[in-house]
Amino acid sequence: MKAYVAGVGMTKFEKPETRSWQYWDMVREAGEAALADAGIGYADVEQVPVGYCFQPSTAGQRAAYELGLTGIPVYNVNNNCATGSTALMLARQLVEGDAADCVLALGFEKMKKGALGGGADGVARGGAADDGSSASPVARHYEIMAARHGFEMSPPTAQIFGDAAREHMEKYGTTEAQLAAVAAKNHRHSAHNPNAQFRDVYDVAGILASRTVHRPLTKLQCSPTSDGAAAVVVVSQRFAARRGLTGLVEIAGQAMTTDTEESFASGSCIDVVGQPMSREAARQAYDRAGLGIEDVDVIELHDCFSVNELLTYEALGMCAMGESGKLVESGATSYGGRWVVNPSGGLISKGHPLGATGLAQTAELVWQLRGTAGERQVPGARVGLAHNIGLGGAAVVTVLRAV
Repeated sequence: MKAYVAGVGMTKFEKPETRSWQYWDMVREAGEAALADAGIGYADVEQVPVGYCFQPSTAGQRAAYELGLTGIPVYNVNNNCATGSTALMLARQLVEGDAADCVLALGFEKMKKGALGGGADGVARGGAADDGSSASPVARHYEIMAARHGFEMSPPTAQIFGDAAREHMEKYGTTEAQLAAVAAKNHRHSAHNPNAQFRDVYDVAGILASRTVHRPLTKLQCSPTSDGAAAVVVVSQRFAARRGLTGLVEIAGQAMTTDTEESFASGSCIDVVGQPMSREAARQAYDRAGLGIEDVDVIELHDCFSVNELLTYEALGMCAMGESGKLVESGATSYGGRWVVNPSGGLISKGHPLGATGLAQTAELVWQLRGTAGERQVPGARVGLAHNIGLGGAAVVTVLRAV
């Protein structure tokens, strides 16, 4: 049974502590928007997967109860930065598996100011709890990094991706200007997105001039901590027909992969941060959709740091290994090029509330495939691809097709 996106919604992504809202307030806003977009009520929803990283167990119920108290199953989902797309995947599986006709996937995050990964529970991503009582679940990843590059005082996520960038530069001749071109493109795109956390435009020189976080990555090449929520309504074909729903977008193919031996065997940060996972998830998603990268028009991908956008170009098959710097520099991934990548502004500029990110990517693609993205609209977009990745690890690639 096929699964379709019938409705999407999201809040504006905000700098932490900008608004005096609770996480359930943001979920209510995004969830109500998605239900209204689909033209249904919460009473029609049969199951609810809820993604988040920085709240305690059953926070998903507390959030979903703002939409209704109907007694339906609520699942709490945590898969690091791939949490939102994992919630979407569960929703799709429930519908395709004929376990439900209408599922609402929710994702949210309420974060703290500071380096990416600082959350409400006070546990630093990539480190141990404050009392040293528990090792990080990504310790193995950071051990690979430290063995090759050492361990510095900059934020761990910036280090591991920054070290991946240095490896790419050393191996393929990628330049700092090419890395900065990713961020300049995404900041330029976000100027037209009212939901984006940042809407300022910078050129490559401005990106390079911002504060260095971990060489070669500057502040404007790093995604920020963010508050926000997003929601997606997933339905079966029969439910859509029975209710006369319009504006549907088909989930044509989707796959999740996790780390394999390849992630760790080379000792390379390029592999540790997930390029092999992304490549395999893309292959499986293309196979299931019966489509390839040549069929895709618009892409929302996980640019947590500028280098990850370049690594993902290669993983998705947009260019040969080592050619991604030249690809972005050529203009092929912006308006007027072969693809438009991150028309929303991506994580770097739109923001990155971990549990909401994958669902916000889906919302942007649905608007694009419906032709309702306003000034961000990619002309003639019919096929979209979302890529969402989390260290630890999980990579989710979703191919969406206009009906």
